[in-house]
Amino acid sequence: MTIFDVSSAAEATGETSAAAKKPEAKEIKLWGGRFQESVTDAVERFTESISYDKDLFKHDISGSRAHASMLAKQGLMSISDRDCILAGLDEIEKRILNGEFVWRADREDVHMNIEAALTDLIGEPAKKLHTARSRNDQVATDFRLWCRDAIDSIIERIKDFQVAMVDLAIKNKGIIVPGYTHLQRAQPVLLQHLLLAFIEQLDRDAGRLLDCRARLNFCPLGACALAGTGLPIDRFMTSSALGFSSPLRNSIDAVSDRDFAMEFLSANSIMAIHLSRLGEEWVLWSSEEFGFIVPSDAVSTGSSIMPQKKNPDPMELVRGKSARVIGDLVTLLSLCKGLPLAYNRDLQEDKEPVFDSVKTVSGMLEVSAEFARNISFNQDRIKKALPAGHLDATTLADYLVHKGIPFRTSHDIVGKSVAMCLGKNCQLKDLSLAELRALSPIFDEDVYEFLGVENAVNKFSSYGSTGSECVASQLEYWIEKLGISQ
Repeated sequence: MTIFDVSSAAEATGETSAAAKKPEAKEIKLWGGRFQESVTDAVERFTESISYDKDLFKHDISGSRAHASMLAKQGLMSISDRDCILAGLDEIEKRILNGEFVWRADREDVHMNIEAALTDLIGEPAKKLHTARSRNDQVATDFRLWCRDAIDSIIERIKDFQVAMVDLAIKNKGIIVPGYTHLQRAQPVLLQHLLLAFIEQLDRDAGRLLDCRARLNFCPLGACALAGTGLPIDRFMTSSALGFSSPLRNSIDAVSDRDFAMEFLSANSIMAIHLSRLGEEWVLWSSEEFGFIVPSDAVSTGSSIMPQKKNPDPMELVRGKSARVIGDLVTLLSLCKGLPLAYNRDLQEDKEPVFDSVKTVSGMLEVSAEFARNISFNQDRIKKALPAGHLDATTLADYLVHKGIPFRTSHDIVGKSVAMCLGKNCQLKDLSLAELRALSPIFDEDVYEFLGVENAVNKFSSYGSTGSECVASQLEYWIEKLGISQ
């Protein structure tokens, strides 16, 4: 026997008991009418999904309540049977919430566990619940309901993180930091402006999730296996009862579609990339090489061997877990790419990547907000870093444009000015007017109003720019939109 054997050692050596040699008869499956044999233990272990899809129990029970009520209204079951079913479902939900419900792998999935338990509890009326319903449309309904709730939860976490970032921006008014392109010093920007850029990304993330929610909010229930039913059901009634916009128009599409899950994980993946980029930035800024950010001990960890270490591990893991979220999307895309219409058992595998993606991005958002609330910015270190890189060079070019010089000519003049500074080991504002006029006679005393990072930032005035008034307007927008009281 190798370590990969799934059978027990006793089975492998033939040392089985009499009971093992003569197993008790298995419970007949709810679908078992045409079968003469029970499935093997290996098949049962391989095909079960109750180990994870039990997370759908609330949504499965909600769907069954709506379905039973519709069947009674349409005369497909009596009112007393409906009431018996609803009471039984209430009892099962109570047992699950109290940890008293026994989930059974031999009953395969959440749907059959609940239906079989209902039959055990109330008897014959439970057998009417699956009228005009297949597990194909049942699971599609449950899954859409679960994803809808998950989207709502993630959007709340996004808002919480946005609020944390706005609060961080409010506390750091007026701080100028180097702005980077190609990870090289580029132009001076207000720290508030930089923080608000991440809030904009999060807002698009929320928008994508809301778009996804709108597209998934259509009801598959009543599509049955794939072709619908000849029984007089009312799909609009169940759709409305479950809060969907309307039933899905095409029953084949209703049971086979997983676009909503792929779109959901795509939105999560884009958000994870945004969070990873923030994580990368804050990890860099926390390093000795930058020293711009000081995380508190509450959001830092140490080293098992190096006593001096203080690591921004939460944001490193935010960066790392983005790979997991992207992997969940790739798993789902690969799962669906070759499936013929309509439902295929492959789709049982759609739940775990979605569950994992939601759990992971929820954690990423939570810890990112926590990190934002527990960092400070090292203003002295930032101020000392600002002179390097000639961050006011573009503003100097704008000065020449104001004087009527074509931008390309201005660019060349300022480039030569920077070269002069490099030779003298000084800043642009340190050049004398005579030195500047040697490069262009256009320069005048007012040039020094454009030089230095503070002057440079104050010259920005275009919509959305890093100018003080522009950033104040952006910040006010987010304070109002997020309902932040000051």
